[in-house]
This record gives sequence, C-alpha cells and structure tokens, in this order.
Amino acid sequence: MRYELTDREWAAISPMLPNKPRGVPRVNDRRVLNGIFWVLRSGAPWRDLPQEFGPYTTCYNRFIRWRRAGVWSRIMAAFAAIARNRKQSMGRSRGGLTSKIHAMVDSNGLPVRLALTAGEAHDNRLAFKLLSRLKSGTMLLADRGYDADWIRALAAERGAWANIPPKCNRKEPMCFSPYLYRARNLIERFFNKIKHCRRVATRYDKLAANYLAFVQLASIRLWLRINESTL
Repeated sequence: MRYELTDREWAAISPMLPNKPRGVPRVNDRRVLNGIFWVLRSGAPWRDLPQEFGPYTTCYNRFIRWRRAGVWSRIMAAFAAIARNRKQSMGRSRGGLTSKIHAMVDSNGLPVRLALTAGEAHDNRLAFKLLSRLKSGTMLLADRGYDADWIRALAAERGAWANIPPKCNRKEPMCFSPYLYRARNLIERFFNKIKHCRRVATRYDKLAANYLAFVQLASIRLWLRINESTL
C-alpha cells in the first residue's frame, strides 16, 4: 500500500526501535509503523485507519507511548549525527494557525534539529536550541529574522560563520554574501516536503508534543528515503 516502508527503509529503522525482551510479544512493529505513517501522510483521523494495519488503538497507543519515551527524538538524533557537511540552514514555517516549526537542515536539505513554538513567538526564540549542535567550520544560513548580535556571537563561539542578511536598521556594516545565501532555499524546500504530509501541513493535534512528533516522523521519512537512494 502507498506510504508503507520499503524493505530497505525498514532495515534502516528497525534497529533503532525499542526492544521488548519480556512479557507478551509486541504487535508487528512494521505493520504498526506503516499505520502511523499512513495517518501522517493522509491526515485522516486515527479511527479511519485501514484494517490491514490492525486496530487503530494499537497504532495510536504505540505512537503516544514511543513519543513519551523519546523514541522519535532519538531516531531523529541518530540520523542527524550522520550529517558531516559544512553548510547548515535555519528557518521556520507555519504549522497550522497556532504553531511555528523551527528547523535546521544540512547542505542536502535534511533536518538535523527541530523545535516548535507558538505562532506569535519571535523567530529567534529557539535559536539557541537549534544552534546547540552547530559544528566548527560550518556556515550558518538564516534569514533576516535571525539577525541578532547574540546569534552571530554564538555561531562564532562554535567556530561557525553566520551568513545572515543584516536588518535595515543596523548601523555597522556586516559581512554578508548574497551568492552563498542562495543555498538557504534548502530550508524552504524541506518545509515544502514535510508539508506533503497532511498531519504536518495542518495541525489537527491538540497537544504540541504530538504535533512535533508528527513533524519528527515526516523528517525521519526523508532521512530513510535519502539513505535508501544511496545504498
């Protein structure tokens, strides 16, 4: 069925899933994950999950339980650790009417950091969290909303160069390359890709933690697909 994990995608993600050595054997993980990805992509309510994925309560409970256990976050972190390139782009996009998705992507447009804020929050509010794993020698690309002295200083402390267009009210000249800045469209393309998933494009979830988990799952699927294409 559409949206299901391929054999190579399953081989990549299955070692990252929690083990259950004791008690009643767990329902088929691959079938459950396929059901979760179906909800992510289709945007349908859990109750509308097709029967071939098993009871919708099983998929929903597994999604919630693994979110609380930090499984989705750990898988994202594992894939992000693969990134070893020298450009990282930072940006944000609306997640429905009440949320903003903040992300940092590598030079392949793959996500390495994700966060969520309220829709009215300032763009650079989560910059410190996004930049916490900024690598030495990288170039940070971000839009004018992130032009703040403390962000530039933080990047410099980590051995990176912040190529951010200066705001119009800046008095002192700032080093900025419009040519290199063109690569920042990778962050816009990333947001466009994950918003093919209707659970990301429109926020149906009351809890921000559940919505962020769906954003993480959409990002994990991008990593799985790029890994499959490079095998």
